[in-house]
Amino acid sequence: MIMRMSSLFLRTLREDPVDAEVPSHRLLVRGGYVRRAAPGIYSWLPLGYRVFRNVERIIREEMEAMGGQEVHFPALLPREPYEASGRWTEYGDGVFRLQDRKGADYLLGPTHEEMFTLLVKDLYSSYKDLPLWLFQIQTKYRDEARPRAGLLRGREFVMKDSYSFDYTDEGLDRSYAAHRAAYIKTFDRLGFDYVIVKATAGAMGGSKSEEFLATAENGEDTYVRCTGCDYAANVEAVQVRAPEPRSYDGVPDAHAEQTPDTPTIETLVDHLNEKFPRDDRPWDAGDTLKNVLVVLKHPDGTREPVAIGLPGDREVDAKRLEGQLEPTEVEPFDAAEFAKHPALVKGYIGPGVLGEKNESGIRFLVDPRVVEGTRWVTGADVEGSHVIDLVAGRDFRPDGTIEAAEVRDGDPCPNCDGTLESARGIEMGHIFQLGRKYADALDLKVLDENGKLVTVTMGSYGIGVSRAVAAIAEYAHDELGLCWPREVAPADVHLLATGKDQAVFEAAAKLAADLEAQGLTVLYDDRPKVSPGVKFKDAELIGMPTIVVVGKGLADGVIEVKDRASGTREDVPVGGIVDHVLGVVRG
Repeated sequence: MIMRMSSLFLRTLREDPVDAEVPSHRLLVRGGYVRRAAPGIYSWLPLGYRVFRNVERIIREEMEAMGGQEVHFPALLPREPYEASGRWTEYGDGVFRLQDRKGADYLLGPTHEEMFTLLVKDLYSSYKDLPLWLFQIQTKYRDEARPRAGLLRGREFVMKDSYSFDYTDEGLDRSYAAHRAAYIKTFDRLGFDYVIVKATAGAMGGSKSEEFLATAENGEDTYVRCTGCDYAANVEAVQVRAPEPRSYDGVPDAHAEQTPDTPTIETLVDHLNEKFPRDDRPWDAGDTLKNVLVVLKHPDGTREPVAIGLPGDREVDAKRLEGQLEPTEVEPFDAAEFAKHPALVKGYIGPGVLGEKNESGIRFLVDPRVVEGTRWVTGADVEGSHVIDLVAGRDFRPDGTIEAAEVRDGDPCPNCDGTLESARGIEMGHIFQLGRKYADALDLKVLDENGKLVTVTMGSYGIGVSRAVAAIAEYAHDELGLCWPREVAPADVHLLATGKDQAVFEAAAKLAADLEAQGLTVLYDDRPKVSPGVKFKDAELIGMPTIVVVGKGLADGVIEVKDRASGTREDVPVGGIVDHVLGVVRG
């Protein structure tokens, strides 16, 4: 195939779009790959859609090689299945809902677990039909509150979602392992660096969960990896290694002390070191117990105040907190909430009034580091006063624990004696062991070997197809433009005819035809009145892996071949140019 730039539906831009925040957004728009239609919604132009279809092809090939079978569901879905699973309510404002002319409720599909479950229920009834692996590549819709970063966070996007169906937990383990292996092959082919990290399942439900993250300095996901073992996890899934419970024999009784003008951790620590110095070392923020108040907005609309206790040298990580509670939303505890709970003294809140059985009735969840026997300085629930030597398990008991504190470089690894270091990435794939959540909700059962009905167990496995295009662009670019990996590039070769000599254009046209005859896809810049400088800039911006220049060297019997990623150039004799390019393209 030959795509001639003189007629190709393409306009490159020299200036960055004003709303572009990340390289992929800038370069995909400037290179003529996508155009914004609305916030979080993009149109694919010819070159962009070729990249998209190459990504789609790779994913489809690996899913089919694994044994997956492709189906295709509608994007417009009825309310009833999602009501049965509880997600009609759980999704809250995160989905697009609409009604038909008769008033029946529908939604634009954010994900399709329910539809897959009902399809299998309709057609299969025996364990002999399992395992079964089905997948689709389909457009999804989510009412993203803050669409940003081009294709990376949009309201309309394309996903590959697949589902495994087994009747035993052992079968689910095998299906999960098969999908995991297929994902590794897929991401290896897509051509960017990635890591596999432990993750939370969130609103999807389920148990075992892993994410495939494309490494990117400006990625929106933070993950940690251990310096001493292979542990890696999204920060939302990091589990703090709790200390062993401590004996509090001999610990002084808790005592309240006047600590005026100390509404912050910093002012409190300064006051403690001045007025109540320790014998062993100075007080620090980690000796204090900070109690942070939030309001949980549950999917059914109910609101619940919650207090989170954590060491004073840590902040609440909003993303970690939301990850533990999804689909429940987290909102600030504002002045109106304080007015409803007069027992709370702002700046001096302590466990004395917290907990479902205490005066405020506010559920009190603490960081896993707050174990029995640990000693704390915390609010005395009186203006200008704190309690010293307050011991967990002796003087207060929380209602539970929650992983909400920030994770820091140097924190201990949950699995070994190593420490954690952080990095950033872009979520590209997510695999879950769903278990029986949706099968239970929708009554998906089969007869087992003994003729008894058993509930099917499921796995869910997603890849962001449109997001992959952006993730590749985030990784494969330089200061000049895009540098597409060969397997996803929209063309094998970008052929430039430069100068005004008609012989150059004739030679370039013949070379384009010869390369096409060998099965290559050629992007041919045949524009007659465009300067060589503009053509070179466009070629570097657009980013085909191999650039072939027919120009002034033709008079000396050579044609220039350039590798876009490395920048290396080579003059090749005209007579050997086709074989040389074939060798470069096909390795």
